[in-house]
Amino acid sequence: MARTQPLGIELVRKGLITERDVENALNYQKSNPNEKMGDILRKLKVCDETKLIEAIGEIVGETGMILTKEQINIKMEEYISLDIAKQNKVIPFDIANGKIKVCFADTTNKRNIDTIRLLLLNKGLVMERYITFEGIIMDLLKTFEGTVTENIATTSDVIALVDSIIKTGMERRASDIHFEPLEEYLRVRYRIDGQLFTVAEIDKSKQQQVIGRLKAISNMHQEKQESQDGRIIMYPDYNIRVSSQRNVYGEKFVLRLLKKNTTIKGLFELGFPKDEKLIKQCFDKRNSITIMAAPTGEGKTTSLYSIIDYLNKPEINITTVEDPVEIRIRGLNQIEIDAKVSFSDSLRTVLRQDPDIILVGEIRDHETAEIAFQAGQTGHYVLSTIHTIDSIEVITRLRKMGISNYDISSTLATSVSQRLVRRLCPNCAKERDFTEEEIEKIQSIGKKYGVEFNLKNAKTYDAVGCKKCNNVGYYERIAIFEILSIDENIRELISQDASTLKIKEQALKGSYKPMVIDGINKVLSGITTLEEIDRKINIF
Repeated sequence: MARTQPLGIELVRKGLITERDVENALNYQKSNPNEKMGDILRKLKVCDETKLIEAIGEIVGETGMILTKEQINIKMEEYISLDIAKQNKVIPFDIANGKIKVCFADTTNKRNIDTIRLLLLNKGLVMERYITFEGIIMDLLKTFEGTVTENIATTSDVIALVDSIIKTGMERRASDIHFEPLEEYLRVRYRIDGQLFTVAEIDKSKQQQVIGRLKAISNMHQEKQESQDGRIIMYPDYNIRVSSQRNVYGEKFVLRLLKKNTTIKGLFELGFPKDEKLIKQCFDKRNSITIMAAPTGEGKTTSLYSIIDYLNKPEINITTVEDPVEIRIRGLNQIEIDAKVSFSDSLRTVLRQDPDIILVGEIRDHETAEIAFQAGQTGHYVLSTIHTIDSIEVITRLRKMGISNYDISSTLATSVSQRLVRRLCPNCAKERDFTEEEIEKIQSIGKKYGVEFNLKNAKTYDAVGCKKCNNVGYYERIAIFEILSIDENIRELISQDASTLKIKEQALKGSYKPMVIDGINKVLSGITTLEEIDRKINIF
């Protein structure tokens, strides 16, 4: 089924369809390039669909079948999660004598086959492969959705429905809840450990009632359909920020769940290298600025809080300027900006409040950057975040904001970049040997950056999936870091307006190592997987 024309020819040879049928299917595929030939022939009804899938099965060496809901005799999510099933277009449907029957839409994708085989093998089951049409797989998978709670799909009380979705999101450690109007239904998704999971599809007839309820509890205007921001304060342990935006099918809502009284994790818990000397070198400063760099949602603010917590002492005056204040920390002066007051306005006032350390939630523009650097040059230690891909690109971003090379070289002390990767679930991770391909990749990366990894007797782990991790195989996240400490050689290059390429070449001669090195060290420590590192920074 992977190559369109050969499949059509084989089916013609079997006398099941005609050359005209193949021609019609190919013409249809020009307008629908993502549809497979088998599914197109089924849709065109050129022959009996059972005979068609059985013939396709013979061609690809599998058992073809028309899978029905009545043939599914197991609870699928006890074996693989709904999202893994959708990603790999697969449904396990029966078990007997230690063998589990699994129906695929495509058995030519070796990576997908191996993913499912390993997941089931780690549960002590041998996989028996079957094949059916992709349309059948996806239609059946839709029937498994809508299970946020047992009653969510049938709850007629919209107040209870919305409350159930929010509370279940809290129980499942969701950081965000998405209510997304689509053409045929209202989709609900949770973001858990950085990944989005579909948890419900609510009937379109309830869409306006759900949106009305969300507006009511978020203190938004009911009649207004333009973008709005609000807050939900009815759950004692959470502050919930709400954002709405109109799309072509209605108003989409995203709820950001912020837990109150969250314990601040130490830098080592977050994944920072266990080196006290390095922490003091990077963060125990005066007359300078330290910048955390990463794209949105990669934990920059969390890391800043941990740094502030590390530096917080009774004899030090620490002031933060944030949008919003996500965690309240005892002993700090925390300022929350609003629509009337910008970062730069608040920062000017803070400088008159005799601070030792200033945390600026984010450097967004020239004005904020300029004041932050002025603060760093007048006896203060400033910490902030910026949106860039890595720690060296911080220099480019500051240059583009209009900060002079002189100010950057004289004031920037450290830039740290990070990404969040999922931790292996400790309850179900399965140990295995590295493959030859994985060893070669690790060795080539080490050679490129002058690092020798100890691969003797090294083991890695497969993400299996269990009840604790919602059958995903991962539970919570950890950061991988790269740290650029601005030494005299790098200062000289910045002041000479050297390119970031030259700056990186110089940095690699010193203590700087790119993020992939920390990522591989965490794989070798059994914390995460190469697949997770690759998902974030593309190593394969």
